[in-house]
Amino acid sequence: MGLQGVILDIDGTLVLSNDAHAQAWVEAFATYGYEVPFEKIRPLIGMGGDKIIPMMVPELNKYEGDGKAISHKRKELMINSFVPTLSPTPGARQLLLQIKQAGLKTIVASSATSEELSLLFKAAQVDDLLNADTMSVDADASKPAPDIVEGALNQLKMQPNQVVMIGDTPYDVEAARKCGVGAIAVRCGGFDDSQLKDAIAIYDDPADLLAHYTDSPLG
Repeated sequence: MGLQGVILDIDGTLVLSNDAHAQAWVEAFATYGYEVPFEKIRPLIGMGGDKIIPMMVPELNKYEGDGKAISHKRKELMINSFVPTLSPTPGARQLLLQIKQAGLKTIVASSATSEELSLLFKAAQVDDLLNADTMSVDADASKPAPDIVEGALNQLKMQPNQVVMIGDTPYDVEAARKCGVGAIAVRCGGFDDSQLKDAIAIYDDPADLLAHYTDSPLG
C-alpha cells in the first residue's frame, strides 16, 4: 500500500537535546548523593528513566524512593534549566513540512512526558506542526523495548510496512525493528554509523535527509 505514516523521535532527532538530558541526569543523581559521570550516562540517552536509573544504580528504580525522586528532579531540571537553551537540529522544521506536504501522517514516539514534549516542540520550532494529538500512547517500557512504537502504530491504525520511523539512537532503531518498522537514522544525536547500522538509511541530520528526500525511504 506504500508509505502512509512517519513515527518521529524528538530528542536528538528534531532538537539538539541529548547532551542536556545526560547533564540533567548527572545533576539529578547528584542531588540525591549518587555520583554518575556524564560519560557513563551519555551513551544511554534515548532510553527512558525505567532503563537508565537501574543501569546507573542497580538498587534503584524510577517508581519509588530515591529513584522516583531522581526521575522527578531530572524532569524539573530539563523543564526549568535546559529546554530553554535548546536549538532545533538542522532542517527539522523543513523536513516536517515536507513530510506533511507529502500527505504522510505523523506521530511522536518518545518517553518524554507530555509537558516536556510540548516544550521540546517549541525548542524544535515545530510546535505549530506537532501537538498533543501527535503523541503516542503511554507505554510501560521505554526504548529499546517496542512498546512506544507499538503504541504509535496502534494510534496511527497502520501496519508496520506502511510506516517508517526517524530517530537518532540505536534504541530507536531497535524498538522500530522489533515492530517490523524500518528506521531512518540521523547522526545529529551523537551516535555513529556502527551504532546505527541496523537502520535502513543513515543521514547527518534532517536537512541531509531532506536534501536526499526523493531517493530516501520517504520518497
